[in-house]
Amino acid sequence: MTDQRPDPDELLNQLKRDEAVAQRGRLKIFFGACAGVGKTYAMLSAAQERVAAGGKVVAGVVETHGRKETEEKLVGLELLPLKEIDYKGHKLKEFDLDAALALKPPLILIDEFAHSNVPGSRHPKRWQDVDELLAAGIDVYTTLNVQHLESLNDVVGQITGIVVRETLPDKVFDSAEEVALVDLPPEELIGRLHAGKVYIAHQAKRAVDNFFRKGNLLALRELALRRTADRVDAQMRAYRADQEIKPVWQARERLLICLGPAPGGEKLVRSAKRMAANLDADWIVAYVETPALQRLSKAKRDHILKVLKLAQELGAETSVLAGADLAETVEAYAVTRNVSKLVLGKSPRSRWSQMMRPTLVDELSRRHSEFDIYVVGGDVNVEEEEEGKSRFRSAGGLYEEHEAQEKKRVGYLAALAVTAATTALAAVLVPLLDLSNIIMIYLMVVVGIAVRFGRGPGVMASFLSVAVFDFFFVPPRMSFTVSDTQYLLTFIVMLTVALTISQLTARMSFSVRIATQRERRTRSLYDLGRELAGALTAQQILDIGTSHVEALFQARCEMLIPNSQEQVRAAGEGGIADAGVAQWVYDHQQPAGLGTDTLPSNAALYVPLKAPMRTRGVLALVPPDPHQVFIPEQQRLLETCAAQIALALERVHYVEVAQDAIVAMESERLRNSVLSAISHDLRTPLTTMVGLSTLLAQALPRERQLEVAHSIHDEALRMNNLVTNLLDMARLQSGVRLNKQWQLLDDVVGSALRSADTALAGHQLQVELSANLPLLAFDEVLIERVLVNLLQNAGKYTPPGSTIRLAADVSGSAVSISVCDDGPGVPAGLESRLFDKFTRGTSESPTPGVGLGLAICRSIVEAHGGVISAANREPHGACFTFTLPLGHPPRVPEE
Repeated sequence: MTDQRPDPDELLNQLKRDEAVAQRGRLKIFFGACAGVGKTYAMLSAAQERVAAGGKVVAGVVETHGRKETEEKLVGLELLPLKEIDYKGHKLKEFDLDAALALKPPLILIDEFAHSNVPGSRHPKRWQDVDELLAAGIDVYTTLNVQHLESLNDVVGQITGIVVRETLPDKVFDSAEEVALVDLPPEELIGRLHAGKVYIAHQAKRAVDNFFRKGNLLALRELALRRTADRVDAQMRAYRADQEIKPVWQARERLLICLGPAPGGEKLVRSAKRMAANLDADWIVAYVETPALQRLSKAKRDHILKVLKLAQELGAETSVLAGADLAETVEAYAVTRNVSKLVLGKSPRSRWSQMMRPTLVDELSRRHSEFDIYVVGGDVNVEEEEEGKSRFRSAGGLYEEHEAQEKKRVGYLAALAVTAATTALAAVLVPLLDLSNIIMIYLMVVVGIAVRFGRGPGVMASFLSVAVFDFFFVPPRMSFTVSDTQYLLTFIVMLTVALTISQLTARMSFSVRIATQRERRTRSLYDLGRELAGALTAQQILDIGTSHVEALFQARCEMLIPNSQEQVRAAGEGGIADAGVAQWVYDHQQPAGLGTDTLPSNAALYVPLKAPMRTRGVLALVPPDPHQVFIPEQQRLLETCAAQIALALERVHYVEVAQDAIVAMESERLRNSVLSAISHDLRTPLTTMVGLSTLLAQALPRERQLEVAHSIHDEALRMNNLVTNLLDMARLQSGVRLNKQWQLLDDVVGSALRSADTALAGHQLQVELSANLPLLAFDEVLIERVLVNLLQNAGKYTPPGSTIRLAADVSGSAVSISVCDDGPGVPAGLESRLFDKFTRGTSESPTPGVGLGLAICRSIVEAHGGVISAANREPHGACFTFTLPLGHPPRVPEE
């Protein structure tokens, strides 16, 4: 029987998605084919309906372009003032994002969704401002023309002959909760233009003659209708997927787009985006870096990275692969990712080039027949080609190309020079060696040149070696004429071997370089994870993470962590991070700064440290070469490092939480012990005192009154001792101050015996003080307290008639003082724990007390630099011993 129950994991994911959507604002786009169809008018009409229904609407930015009927629709709406931004000496007005977030209206109107903000704004694009409003829970109405969609940008450019610079990623358009198509027939739109309802008179005539031709309007209208239909179809499929049971096995299309260095990469990516949207398929854009492509100039590599970034903005997964054989690398990656369709670009090649080297399409068709291969034309429009040339020049491409050519020239000159030197050496050795050995010398030289300078100089060295060997060493010498035809075979074999060795050496050198880079990254991640695993504090984690990231990316790095008020702050002094940008990254959990969509002009890249439970901080990175950081592999490496650091911070956080919980539990246990002991030990003398005072109030004989008075006095002393112990422990915990004086121990022993006289009543006391006791530096009051506590303990825990011995003698570099008895002794295993707070010999002991006396003794003795211990005597009894250091007493003058 088939289990028709829904997948619980999918239900949980759906609930999480619904919760995230519920917290965001709703986006409604008024979508049209071009300007003038009435998008802004329709948006304002919908806003007026919302106001009529009792809602609040704020007009954030509305472009009326002087149209009277549009301005009338603004009546009754609250207008948000625009903010002024200084740009090249001019005051330009832009949408005030911070004011909108502070006001936080239920609905805000933002016209021209694809608008580019003035440099200096928080975000370069207006749609990014809208995304932040949506994240704050604010609903947004906005307008958009079809030519501003990124995936249709090149198509619109071909239709109209105008390339639109302000574009919007398709994923932003697809994320809108509602898209309202505002449509107008071309004839009616042209009539509105002539009537001056779109542009003023002279602008309207120029627009009709250029962009607003009827053919253009028909094509744009079809694109808008198709794009809206695609969205509706996607919504229908999503609804069916939510309502119906999904099959257990579901085949899904996956496209792999192979990107190359040739022009036309943007067109290839946009075409693949449309294909993936039509097929509802995942799509991957991959660039394979072969040894030949390693020699591209930095400007061309930057262009490839720009195309990869465009693919990311359109929703693709990007990857940079390394391999010696292009077709083999693409095939292996496609099989690994379970790709069903390959999309390739077609660059113009001569027939001779195609005959000498087959195309990638031919290679993949021959290697694997299960892929569906699609070829996209590689024609580039004039504007894109000119933009590429301009970008190449502005990026310093001409200089880099000259530098690369200079490097090649050095390699070729080196090949020529080394070959000449080898020929001179061979001329010296030719009387001693056979010609076959001379050939080996030339082959060795070819290998060295290929390893050092690459394939091109290696090939040149191969041809030069064959030529000079023929000219200088094959009879007849000094001529390319060959007398023995067998040498022709020698030349062919020598040239073939040399070319093969050169090719294999170049490939091996490339593979070694790639393997070394991967091993370095893997080793760095291993070292980072190993050191983070041993970190015990957050500061250690930040120091480890900073040092590893700086070494790995050769960049300056700084970590920022939040305080108790959720404000991020730098862990050290003299940081590189902007606190405002870091706070935005922490709050929104999105990267910002260099190379991102938020504050891209900032010199630092800010990455949130995301852990499974929450964001733990922000990583700021200032790379010396941004090009290296934005390679997809480097970006994933940075994300991995950030994730490891975030996990370590979260681990330490929860360890601290667990430690705090343990401390709280222990504190609660100690508090309960204190309350229990104090309540018992205070209640007993108080009860006794109350009863005795009641008897004293009665008419008793004088002798009886004296006895009762003495009993009250004893109980009051007992209570006083308990309170004294509590106060002494509190004072010692807050830090004890010693009043050390050089004095004899005998005086303190005498005062301690007098203070403990009551507890020692009924016991036999022996005092044995050595005659050679020196002067000691100690606090008289505190050491007396130690002796009194030890003597009182001996008196309380031994039966009447027992012997108590107090002794003191010099032992090594200290004086040892002991209080011993012949009572029951210390319970086994409690010799060291007796000195802990609120610990007593046995819980069933009838002797009152809270277990603070010995803890006070240990604190006082350790403050003097001594030690205290407890041990049992044979055959029975206990002995408590503490030491005081001798020190260097002052010389006593002789009388």
